[in-house]
Amino acid sequence: MNLAILDLAWQADWNATLGWSLVIAGFVWGAVLGLGFHDEDYLGGYPSFRRRLLRLGHVACVALGAFNVFWSTLTLDASAVAWGGCAWALGGVLMPTVCALSAWRSRFRHLFFLPVLGVLLGAVNGLLQ
Repeated sequence: MNLAILDLAWQADWNATLGWSLVIAGFVWGAVLGLGFHDEDYLGGYPSFRRRLLRLGHVACVALGAFNVFWSTLTLDASAVAWGGCAWALGGVLMPTVCALSAWRSRFRHLFFLPVLGVLLGAVNGLLQ
């Protein structure tokens, strides 16, 4: 089976591009959040649910982007499980998205199992390498 998604070199390049894009997006997100840091009541105050989730989303964007870059640099052999890169990509995109959606409407917090499942599967894949 020679599907493009299973081509590990292509997938590693794709994960690296996605990872660096997430890192840059996380830096921009943090810069935008930082514009209001001096205001005590910004986004409901420092300990507010909304502000905490937006901070978590920005940090997750950078951190999971870095994990996507890390996964793309692993030396993979022919028996490697290609779903690891897909799992890291899923977690890297969904975690900041679900954080932002949950900050907007708290009912979206019930979707956190999706990005957690993605990063958990990515970590399991790394363990199996």
